[in-house]
Amino acid sequence: MTHRDEMTLTSSGFFVSQEAPIHTDNPVPTPSSPAPDILRCAYMELVVTDLAASRAFYVDVLGLTVTAEDEGAIYLRSIEEFIHHNLVLRQGPVAAVAAFSYRVRTPEDLDRAVAFYSELGCDVRRDPDGFTQGVGDSVRVVDPLGFPYEFFHEVEHVERLAWRYDLYTPGALVRLDHFNQVTPDVPRATKFMQDLGFRVTEDIQDEEGTVYAAWMRRKPTVHDTAMTGGDGPRMHHVAFSTHEKHNILAICDKMGALRISDRIERGPGRHGVSNAFYLYLRDPDGHRVEIYTQDYYTGDPDNPVVTWDVHDNQRRDFWGNPVVPSWYTDASLVLDLDGNPQPVLARTDESELEATIGADGFSYTRSGEDMPDWKLGEYKLGHQL
Repeated sequence: MTHRDEMTLTSSGFFVSQEAPIHTDNPVPTPSSPAPDILRCAYMELVVTDLAASRAFYVDVLGLTVTAEDEGAIYLRSIEEFIHHNLVLRQGPVAAVAAFSYRVRTPEDLDRAVAFYSELGCDVRRDPDGFTQGVGDSVRVVDPLGFPYEFFHEVEHVERLAWRYDLYTPGALVRLDHFNQVTPDVPRATKFMQDLGFRVTEDIQDEEGTVYAAWMRRKPTVHDTAMTGGDGPRMHHVAFSTHEKHNILAICDKMGALRISDRIERGPGRHGVSNAFYLYLRDPDGHRVEIYTQDYYTGDPDNPVVTWDVHDNQRRDFWGNPVVPSWYTDASLVLDLDGNPQPVLARTDESELEATIGADGFSYTRSGEDMPDWKLGEYKLGHQL
């Protein structure tokens, strides 16, 4: 990561610099084999313990479209999607993530994925018929960080419903936007993702250079995935986009009207990181879903990296609202390729929650400033109940 003295402080309060090679004391070796050319995050396969309850949440409440379903799985897509699905809900004994799935540019990129991960000694499996309905020749791996990934190119097309305004709900989810992953060593994870062809767009650091989170992209938005520091490997959230802020407010109103407001974990609000409007929900198994809109373009090769100070209370919420502790501590398990939960390793670097709750062990601090007493009370854990 770039050192603070090599960054430019902006009038918005964050720093900018050009992307730099990531330093880590424990790097994953860079394969000599070329990485697959990844286009975008495409879908997530979630294991849920009550398929009917999950269907009610994702279809009846959030309005995702059912492409196909059977007694063991439901295939869902957002309203502007033309590939078979963006989310698979699969019945299973343990709530977890079975695959973070990416589409690659060509069929030959699947050969590259096999070579890239095989060189690292990873568990690599290929199924010419695909691992899920609607997807053809695919490669699944467990990467050196412990996450289950899938890469595919061939996919069944379905009708893109963008012109079917009669099907739009007030809170219509239009695209899958990104994943967010929890890992004990963010620089190690970020450097490995750079080897895979991802570009860093934003990060959170302190003055000593501890990295708490990093956002990385393949498509020209803020991110296709982010690495958040914590005990891992785990999945922090999967995010779907809406067109406008009012769509997110409509989801909040709908959940209030249905008397399920307890599923709203955080927000609505605006992030500092990504500049996006957000809402975080929890599904019936506790999987976290973000509803997200209005980030920015990042496709130029010299796109500046944005660095936020960990003590800037506008980084996670641009309006300075407190972050509930569960948002920092809770996340979903991930599975290996045989369906077993991956062991969770503890983060040894300081956590973002610990770095920002303040000297008294409860209150939030902002570097170089004193909060007024009336505001400080909001950041004490007991006041968040």
